[in-house]
Amino acid sequence: QVMLVESGGGLVQAGGSLRLSCAAEGDIRTINVMGWYRQTPTNQRELVAHINSKGITNYTDSVKGRFTVSRDNAKYTVYLQMNSLKPEDTAVYYCQTITWGLTTYWGQGTQVTVSS
Repeated sequence: QVMLVESGGGLVQAGGSLRLSCAAEGDIRTINVMGWYRQTPTNQRELVAHINSKGITNYTDSVKGRFTVSRDNAKYTVYLQMNSLKPEDTAVYYCQTITWGLTTYWGQGTQVTVSS
């Protein structure tokens, strides 16, 4: 079992920055991929970015060049640095991990609101 504890959401003006953090607890040695999804009330949950145990990253097109995903393997923590935020980035952001056994775990979500 893996538990994910997120922090760092909030309200920011357009053009501003936020940094999200997600710390994994529990059976952390089983973790392979760590990443972030987001969801608005009208849209499905979508991938924002993820990073695997070798540091290989993947981003959705709308955040490329603005967001950076990173991880601290010693702390089993994944970060999402969000720069040049836009109102359309407003969503609940969820941390996700996928274990080597292909089990998926989710965090509780953290609200990010970007005002215009």
